[in-house]
Amino acid sequence: MNRTAVIYARVSSAGDRQSTDRQVADLRAFAQREGIEVVREYEEHGSGAREDRPELLRCVEFLRRGECSTLLVSEISRLGRTVKGVINTIDELTKAGVNVYVQDINLWTLLPDGTENPMAKVILTVLALGAELERKSIVSRLNSGRERAKEKGVKMGRPEGSKMSDKDLLAKYPEVAKKLRKGLPIRDVAKLCGVSMSTVQRVKKSIEK
Repeated sequence: MNRTAVIYARVSSAGDRQSTDRQVADLRAFAQREGIEVVREYEEHGSGAREDRPELLRCVEFLRRGECSTLLVSEISRLGRTVKGVINTIDELTKAGVNVYVQDINLWTLLPDGTENPMAKVILTVLALGAELERKSIVSRLNSGRERAKEKGVKMGRPEGSKMSDKDLLAKYPEVAKKLRKGLPIRDVAKLCGVSMSTVQRVKKSIEK
């Protein structure tokens, strides 16, 4: 097995309520125990059902170039919450000779000799289907709740004036803005400034307006 790997972590919320820290820490610990060197980390904030997952695309492209042949994820739903999306990603990586490790079920997609693990695809398809059904159930419950709230006259969305303006955001995170203007990657800025990647992304959008 290749002794280098990349980590991909994702949370569904683009705000500050969720963090990829636990996923990354657990995968780093696993890699250290196994004697695997983590050469890159990709962190995404956004729904797995969305098609525009730039960090995942960058991760897959890096692996396809053959610079590293192992991908570590905490669970299969991190790669997406649709069966088609997950399986397409796994198939693409398998063709490139990339071994994907799914930590919560202790599963490798390739066998020690580098051939495809025949049981892995079956298990991952079932798990991906479960994740997709769960997502649809959550969406259905949320929509139902919103409709009931509207019927009761409850106003939906953020309270007026609750969203921080671009000026206030830049004033609150001047060091983040400074490092972004120097061209540092979002992930590096987040680590250097001790803030979440989503905060850095919000500051970046404010700068670019």
